[in-house]
Amino acid sequence: MRGYGQFCPVAKGAEVFAERWTPLVLRELLCGSTHFSDLHRGVPLMSRTLLSLRLKQLEGIGVVKRKLGARGPEYHLTEAGREFAPIVEHLGEWGQRWFRSKLGKEELDVTLLMWDMRRNIKPDAFPSERASVEFNFSDQPASKRTWWLVSDRGEVDLCATNPGFEVALFVTTDLRTMCRIWLGDLPVRSAINSGQIELNGPRELRQRFERWLGLSGFAGIKDGRRATTSSFA
Repeated sequence: MRGYGQFCPVAKGAEVFAERWTPLVLRELLCGSTHFSDLHRGVPLMSRTLLSLRLKQLEGIGVVKRKLGARGPEYHLTEAGREFAPIVEHLGEWGQRWFRSKLGKEELDVTLLMWDMRRNIKPDAFPSERASVEFNFSDQPASKRTWWLVSDRGEVDLCATNPGFEVALFVTTDLRTMCRIWLGDLPVRSAINSGQIELNGPRELRQRFERWLGLSGFAGIKDGRRATTSSFA
């Protein structure tokens, strides 16, 4: 990690936190990812080599602790690492309020979206038995078009290949629409009523979809620029 050549505590903190990709790696660790493959799914554009390097650097300064788990090596935040939680949260809040994504094509990533969605799914809103939901993104290439979220006994898994379970609900939409819903810019009911998202399956499951689908933790934050503009209108 490059230093700023200053003893200032802000500079020292920035040497760790402001290193490229580090805030996103910390975000994934704070969200509960502990295995290398899961961490990489949260930062798909980061090379695996660089992710490995960042984890080693964070371990070296005492922010991350590596230990052997049942499924191989695991990465956990230390007390020092967990203290980054409010910084990451405030950074996300600021970004959603003042530098909201315009959802340009270069920012849309279906893998990241589905991985994020998996974390906030509310399985208790679906029947107690296993339920598989198939998402079809009409604007994506065949290799990334179809995804499955499987809820089973309170756990939710994300599958990029057909898990072989009977599908309880089919969801058809495009990536930009689903990102807008996830970020709270488009209400689920409005998207359904306008045909931007189509649900096919039993009526009970279609009615539960809005409850079952969790949104981003930043979805409730209003656009500060729009509010400021409105106040001077």
